[in-house]
Amino acid sequence: MKLTLSPVPPFDFGLSARIFSTGDAQIRKYENGKYRQVIRTNDKLVLITLKSSGSVDAPALSVEPKSNQKISENDRGKAEETISYILNLRLDLEKFYEAVKNDRIMAAIAEKLRGLKSPTTPTVFESLVSSIIEQQISLIVAHSMEVRVVKAFGDALRIDDRDYYIFPTPQRLASATVEELRQCGLSEKKAEYIRDVSESIIEGKLDLEGLKELGDTSAVIDRLLKVRGIGIWTAEMTVLRGMHRLEEMPADDIGLRRCIAHYYKNDQRISTGEARQIARKWGKWKGLAGFYLIIAEHLGVEV
Repeated sequence: MKLTLSPVPPFDFGLSARIFSTGDAQIRKYENGKYRQVIRTNDKLVLITLKSSGSVDAPALSVEPKSNQKISENDRGKAEETISYILNLRLDLEKFYEAVKNDRIMAAIAEKLRGLKSPTTPTVFESLVSSIIEQQISLIVAHSMEVRVVKAFGDALRIDDRDYYIFPTPQRLASATVEELRQCGLSEKKAEYIRDVSESIIEGKLDLEGLKELGDTSAVIDRLLKVRGIGIWTAEMTVLRGMHRLEEMPADDIGLRRCIAHYYKNDQRISTGEARQIARKWGKWKGLAGFYLIIAEHLGVEV
């Protein structure tokens, strides 16, 4: 069963999926023009393989789903919904481009990266746990730990004699011991934070997915800040990557501040406050603008 999805244009699949080119092939990876990831459709695990079958202005994605169980029409619909959510296929970038057209620098970057859409994690839980892991360490080290956590505690789907893994559920991480989590490279505190969050979810004390229903992002952040181990950076990263709340920008992030400084302050070091001041001109698109700056720096885009 193959599917065809029609993203809202403009959409550059290769540019948008490129961020996953250094990913683990058994978890999430973009290579040779194809993107692969295991998703959960109802009670089934499905390996999806995506490739572009259109253009930036007339985008289309060809999707090949595989599972060791029969894929129903209901599963097909759930897969389409999940893929659209992960890759933000329904996002209308033209609204962002219109909003930043008077910012010479951002407008130029947006033109060079036209069609770039930022990804979202399938669940808020995944975004929160990943953000906890990434606290105050390099992304290279953090991503290595995340891979170990997923392979140690995530469910596996065997396709064509190879195992593919999906991010662990709260139930699985709540049942892990602190020592088991530490074997993935986590500090004792981070292991405790992740277990505490997982236990709060299965006990019904914390409904992360339910927070999506709150229209006020500041209210979501306030709720997250009440959770042990979550500060403002972690909360902002969680709502940005896990809920696609593009009005939020983690200004405390050193890498993001470096990118802002590169394009707006001639590489002079800036404070969190200065980063937020610069970001005001992007209005409700701060998070997406920040993503564009990160990708622009990574690709060596100059304006």
